[in-house]
Amino acid sequence: MSVALQPTDMPDRHESVGVSRRCFFGAVGSVGLAALAGCLDGSFAPISGDDGSAITSAPPTVDRSLPEEYTTDELDEASLSGGPGKDGIPSIDEPEFAAADDPPSRLSPDDPVFGVELNGDAKAYPQYVLVWHEIVNDVVGDEAVAVTYCPLTGTTQGFYRGASEFGVSGRLVNSNLIMYDRGSDTWWSQVLARGICGPHERAYLSEFQVTWTTWGQWRERHPETAVLTENTGHARDYGGDPYGQYNPRTGYYDDESLLFDPLASDDRFHPKKIVVGARSADGALAVPKSALRERGVVVGSVGDIPYATAYDEELDTGYVYRNPNDRSVEFDGSALIVDDNEYEADGLPLERVIGVDAMWFAWYGFYPSTEVHG
Repeated sequence: MSVALQPTDMPDRHESVGVSRRCFFGAVGSVGLAALAGCLDGSFAPISGDDGSAITSAPPTVDRSLPEEYTTDELDEASLSGGPGKDGIPSIDEPEFAAADDPPSRLSPDDPVFGVELNGDAKAYPQYVLVWHEIVNDVVGDEAVAVTYCPLTGTTQGFYRGASEFGVSGRLVNSNLIMYDRGSDTWWSQVLARGICGPHERAYLSEFQVTWTTWGQWRERHPETAVLTENTGHARDYGGDPYGQYNPRTGYYDDESLLFDPLASDDRFHPKKIVVGARSADGALAVPKSALRERGVVVGSVGDIPYATAYDEELDTGYVYRNPNDRSVEFDGSALIVDDNEYEADGLPLERVIGVDAMWFAWYGFYPSTEVHG
């Protein structure tokens, strides 16, 4: 374990550490230093509609008690330019979809997708498309949502957006995507789901589960799914990935290098090792996905509260459960057993907590007090 990077040691937020993402995005012609707007000068210009009137809608927020290991001022001070300016990485605001039996021609069964199921409506968002956009403003199951992906931290998360939309601010904190909403121009940390600067700083977004899996696995579970196509309204090299590739894993996704210094660091695992992370009022936990695959279920405590993380082999994903009554949870080699009764991994009779696949360095950087299970 190494010493946490203290806020006073943070690089100047006008400067990036290491290699800027400009070197990755230079080919698409939209790269430059981020506009020093929003929190950098304390001003938030209202967003105007077509008729010139101010749009004041903001995404819905919820009362939540989550671990806060940094103040909003510290997070603001630690934010820095990722290379592209505001909306230099364009969100997808008018997504187009194909049926499961007629997917994009370059989408292979082993390619990673981010799956969402809301109110009986299932959609898949290919990683090779989202790597160029990071945010999709969409409607799933009659809910206005944003599906978000940060390539540098390997995190994909879903947020309810109400009448607003999210865009890419062009800034990062702990290598992680800082979004902004186009109604209030508040900055939001993706992993923290928290406003870190602007009218809604310290507020929390309402989240839903996004599943990191493969196209073949998602389509098998959800044969009626729709899948995002490459008709995004933007010209991008959807056959390539500016950071490497996942099928098989190469480049940034596989090596130990980081483009930016983390908020805090820990060397128990490879920095890019994938963990299933979760956080609640009890604190934060992380389960190495490799251990979850091997054991079927991983149990541990956060503070004094027992937790169980169950493995879904069909989707290669994990579900995190709070288990305050300390019920018996085990895997017998073929099924998950709770108090002698058999359940599916996504249906344990416990309190479900949203889990996030994340690179270890990123999860630990945000939550250095995280409890490691497994």
